[in-house]
Amino acid sequence: MTESKSIVIVGGTSGIGLELAKRRASAGDDVVITGRDGDRCGSIAAGIGARCRGLAVELSDPAAIGAALEGVEKVDHLVVAAIDRDQNTAVDYDVSRALRLVTLKLVGYTEVVHTLLPRMAPDGAVVLFGGLAKDRPYPGSTTVSTINGGVTGLVHTLAVELAPVRVNAVHPGIVGDSPFWSSKPPEVLDGYISRTPIGRLATMADVADAVEFLLRNPAMNGVNLNVDGGWMLT
Repeated sequence: MTESKSIVIVGGTSGIGLELAKRRASAGDDVVITGRDGDRCGSIAAGIGARCRGLAVELSDPAAIGAALEGVEKVDHLVVAAIDRDQNTAVDYDVSRALRLVTLKLVGYTEVVHTLLPRMAPDGAVVLFGGLAKDRPYPGSTTVSTINGGVTGLVHTLAVELAPVRVNAVHPGIVGDSPFWSSKPPEVLDGYISRTPIGRLATMADVADAVEFLLRNPAMNGVNLNVDGGWMLT
């Protein structure tokens, strides 16, 4: 029988983070999920089961992260899956929106690691979330492409600095059943499917499975793993 783990999933109230939380609780792990709204987070945690509890954490307010995570006592695995989007261009640049997203994903991610590191097991593992806009930008992805590239660098430096704790990242492509993409018109998704070698888009379960692999495999360290069904090859 696999020994149960204590896992913290920052951004575990929806999408891939929620998918992962359900999987780990079902497997017998003790799960902490975080979200911006404490009441909503607690309700979602109760729905997952007795092995899950929720905490309110706002990554765009890094100074408050330490206090928000004070109740977490032990961490074997840490997944920082919270994301946001910012439609921003250099021509029409909104500084406030850009600063919020940069703070959330680079400063906030790092502050979560900083806060929980003293409570992490020596053989612990961290998985961060980036995205393939770092390699394939689109109109309006100025901030998103920049910060996802920053996640790559963050993984590299943390893997060296935090050793023997392992640090990796997943960079999903288009996740067809995610809340953001599932609402798109079929003709939009069909265009992406036609360019994906596996003949379908990645799913939330696919990405969650990749996260579990990175957490589980003791030789995976400093890796930025694309999960896109080969979309980046076309």
